[in-house]
This record gives sequence, structure tokens and C-alpha cells, in this order.
Amino acid sequence: MKVCVLGGGSWGTALAKVLNENGHDVLVWMRNEERCLEINENHVNRKYLPNVKLPNDLMFSTDIDECLKNVKYVLLAIPTQNIRKVLKSLKDEYKESKIFINVAKGIEIGTDCLISEIVEEETNNSTYVVLSGPSHAEEVGMKLPTVITSACLDNKIAKKVQDLFMNDYLRVYTNDDVRGVELGGALKNIIALGAGISDGVGFGDNAKAALITRGITEITRLGLRLGAKETTFAGLSGMGDLIVTCTSMHSRNRNCGYLIGQGKTKEDAIAEVGMVVEGITTTIAAHEISKKLNIEMPIVDAMYDIVENGVNVNEAVRKLMNRDKKGE
Repeated sequence: MKVCVLGGGSWGTALAKVLNENGHDVLVWMRNEERCLEINENHVNRKYLPNVKLPNDLMFSTDIDECLKNVKYVLLAIPTQNIRKVLKSLKDEYKESKIFINVAKGIEIGTDCLISEIVEEETNNSTYVVLSGPSHAEEVGMKLPTVITSACLDNKIAKKVQDLFMNDYLRVYTNDDVRGVELGGALKNIIALGAGISDGVGFGDNAKAALITRGITEITRLGLRLGAKETTFAGLSGMGDLIVTCTSMHSRNRNCGYLIGQGKTKEDAIAEVGMVVEGITTTIAAHEISKKLNIEMPIVDAMYDIVENGVNVNEAVRKLMNRDKKGE
């Protein structure tokens, strides 16, 4: 198959490598011409995936038309807040009757749209697939065993995408709960940001375990209200992704939170991480949605207070701990 990967960050690069090694014809689009030339010459994405040697025939290009020509599958590995802008910029012929496979995890600020809704609004007669689950680009790049989910309303397409990516180190399950898989992938970044803050402050393992378990409760509560299936949040794209993002040194959301917990400003923490931290923007969007729908999400509220209102971490935690008594 011929596949275009839009986005040359860590995840786009790692999945392009998977597709290439699975025998597919892959071209990766990225904006930065200098970095593009360097990758093509040295076969290493030094900024985003420095420890992974890329195949010599995996090529990167800044020409988006060249990348999309005669392509059926388009992998969206672009930060959530940029996806609509990129899709709007495409020629009509390149957004007609395609299979868009999204690997970004977030909610669009201002519209509260999931990425499936953005793709539906900005393309024509296209099919949407979300690829999600507990997966760090660094580990996939090193061929460490990883298991993810391919979710699509059309099970035949979900299986085709499963076949595209699956090999002896990347196992792919199928799912038809697109909304649940998207929400699990997006909302876990908020909890991971909080887990990092908790670690940075030094609250310990008890606090982080509580944050993860109560976090999945909030994620499920919002997901069910938005039409997702409860079982999805107990699976790979729910609890699985939440665990890995809250605990791993590879997690940019957890690492950003850790720096905030250590006393850095949100802006300085993001700059030090050096990559897009989806949990920051998703906190804003999820907080807005929860208020619109009158859904109780106290962890999301606390995270919003910390990252947007500058509330002291200890004060936010004290407020959480002293809420009215409840049954689990």
C-alpha cells in the first residue's frame, strides 16, 4: 500500500518506520526543510526520535502534494490544534474518499470537536480510523512489544488498518467505538499531567494510584455521556493508555506535569519538554465540556485551576481531598 504520513514528529516517524518495514510505500510530510534534509541524509530524526535508525528508503518531504499523490491511506500525526488548518490547506482531490488514520490525542479548543468530527467536517466521503493505545514512539521505534487498537465504524476498514500495521512486535486489535477510543486517548493526558505534578511535588505512590483510578472514573463518566461504551475505558485505549502515560519517562504529559510540580511555570515546562503537550489544551477543552454538560469532574477542575488559573498545587489538592464524603 502507498501511505502518506502527515507529521514528522516522534509518533509519525515511528509509525512510518513500522509501515516501511511492513513493506508499504511510505512518504512522510513535515514542514521544516532543514530537518527534512537532515533526516533524509542521516536516516535519524534527531529532534524527535534520536535513538532510532530509520530505513534508508524511508523518505521525508516538505512537498505535501507530492506526499499525497495517488494515496489511499493518510496517517494524521499532527498536533490536535493544527489538524483542521492542515486539512483546510489540502487540495480537494487529496481529501476526497481517503482513509484517514489519526494518531493524535486531543480535543479542539473552541469547538470542543473530537478529531473524527474535524475530519468529517473538512473532508469528503472519507473514512475515519483512530489508532490508539498504550504506546510510546521510542519503544515502537526500538521494536519493543506494543499493543494498540484500530477503531472504525466500518469493521472492514478497521481490519485493513490492522493489517497495515500489525507485525511481530506491534499487535493491533479492532474496535468499533470510535468515540470511546478517541476520548480515552485524549482525556488520559489530563490525568498524566496530574500524575507528573504529583510526582514533582513528592506526593508519593498512594496519591498517584488514587489519581489514576479516580481519573478513569471521570474519563468514563464523560465518555458515557458522549455516547461511548463503558467497556472501551477498561481496555487498551482507556486504562491501558492511562497507565503508561501516567508512569512512563517517555510521557511528555507526565514530564511536563513533573516540571510544573517542581515549581516551573506552565510555559517553561512546555518549552523544556520541547514537544506538544496535548494535556494542557485538552484540560481546557474537557473543563469546558464538563461545565456545558454539568458533569462532575473534580480532577479535571483541579487541573484547570492549576494550569489555567495558577492555583497552588497544594491548595488544589487540599480542595480535592476535602470534598463532600461519597461512596465509591
